[in-house]
Amino acid sequence: MSQKLYVGGIAFSTTSEGLRQHFAQSGTVVSASIVTDQFSGQSRGFGFVEMSSSEEAQQAVSQLNERPLDGRPLKVEVAKPKGDKPRGGGGFGGRSGGGWR
Repeated sequence: MSQKLYVGGIAFSTTSEGLRQHFAQSGTVVSASIVTDQFSGQSRGFGFVEMSSSEEAQQAVSQLNERPLDGRPLKVEVAKPKGDKPRGGGGFGGRSGGGWR
């Protein structure tokens, strides 16, 4: 089963294809994408790479974490499922309840 990796610290000049080629040295890359700003199209400096197996994903983490690509060291880790991310917000001044008193 494939496994998705989070990749941070991506240089603004790095392309999705460059990211794919960099990760191909650790195994079969199913997909590679760099997250961009929806208005400017500029890279946001992070992306995701999907490896064909969890073994290859772990190999990529151990081989490529902190290793530079286009002059910047990458942060590579197993991506967390979308539901695990805490949501912001929550009221006024950080108090629970958030209502006017």
